[in-house]
Order: sequence, then C-alpha cells, then structure tokens
Amino acid sequence: MEYIIGAFIKAFSLIFNLDQELIAIIILSFKVSGGALIIATFAGLPMGAMTGLKRFRGRGIIISILNTFMGLPPVVVGLFVYLILSRSGPLGFMALLYSPTAMIIAQCILAFPIVASLCHSAIISVDPIIKQASMALGATPLQVTATIVKEARYGIISGIMAALGRVMAEVGAILIVGGNIAGYTRVMTTTIALETDKGNFELALALGIILLTISLIINSALHLIQKKGMVEANRWV
Repeated sequence: MEYIIGAFIKAFSLIFNLDQELIAIIILSFKVSGGALIIATFAGLPMGAMTGLKRFRGRGIIISILNTFMGLPPVVVGLFVYLILSRSGPLGFMALLYSPTAMIIAQCILAFPIVASLCHSAIISVDPIIKQASMALGATPLQVTATIVKEARYGIISGIMAALGRVMAEVGAILIVGGNIAGYTRVMTTTIALETDKGNFELALALGIILLTISLIINSALHLIQKKGMVEANRWV
C-alpha cells in the first residue's frame, strides 16, 4: 500500500514539476491525435453531409460500411497500415513506417468513419420542415445545405469530439506502426503500456492521470454540447 501511495506522490510530482519527458510525450500525443482528427474531419464531414442530404445508388451500402467501420479493431488497422507502409508494401518507398506520420494515418482511419457516420446521423435528424421552409423561401441548393448543416452543428461537433476521444485513447494501431520509439513516436498510451511492463509506475501513473483528465474534459464538453443542442431543438417544438 505504501508503495502505491509513493508512486502516486511521485506521479503528481512529475506533473506539477513539468517533467520534460512527460511534456514531450504529451505534446507529441496532441500533435498525432490532433493531426489525425483534422484530416478525418475534413474528409468525414463531406461524406456525412453527402450521405445525409443526397439520395444516390449505393448510398445504403456506404452508410452500412461507415457504421461497421466505427467499431474497427485498432490492431487490425495497425496491421493494414503496417503492410501498406512496410518496405515490401505499395508505399514502402516513402519510408513512413515507424514515424509520427504513420501514426497519424492509422488514427485517421479510425476517426474517419466516426466523424462521417455521426455527421450523417446528425443531418438526417434535422426536422424536414427546415428544409421545406428554406426551399419555400427561395433558397438555393447550397443555402439549403448550409441551413441544414447549421441546424445539425451540435450533432456534428459531438461526432468530432467522439472521434477525438477514440484517437486519444488508442494504443494498438499506433504501437504497431509507430514502434514506440523514445523521443520520436512514443505517445501517452504507448508509454503507459511500456512503463507499466518495466515497473516504472510513476511515469505511467502521471500519464494515466493526464489521460483521464483529458477524457473527462472531452466527455464533459460532449455532454454540454449535446445538452445545448437538445435545448435548442426543444425551442422548435
């Protein structure tokens, strides 16, 4: 028991003293996850909007694939990206394996279907009356689309926040494609796994506390966004 208490004390000491190794790992984690989220958002929003607003052949299949891929096992994604980026793979000449770029690619694949699928759900949940009213007032197709997306903004933001939570907590895929190289590809989740195996619980606990804090912030923000969206939706009732 005393050992556990001592480990927590040292962990908090690392946090409050702004340990350089700890800060470097956190910064890299935000760079990788943030980069993946930005790419996934720019790719996922148009896909979600297209499937939510348009009717076309194959739409149902695309929606089913997006919903299925929301639960992609990270290790499978990591294996897929590894094979693509390995020396014998089609993109091996780019030498991206065991780099932050490879980690961003893996996390982007995990985040994309979440953003696209939840964006689609948010858009189709918008009251059809809003679309009809916009068209009746003479709005152009682009203006109608902008109006619907604006009404669905809280659901869309919730989807982006959910994707952020997924990539921040991910370990399997980035461990495979990143290699967990100290000072280069070592992020919070992979460091926690490594340091726990080594018995260095102080650093693992410090990162665990920070990761839990980030998760709490994300979930709290998600709850507030959803609550605000429900309040605005009730005004139309």
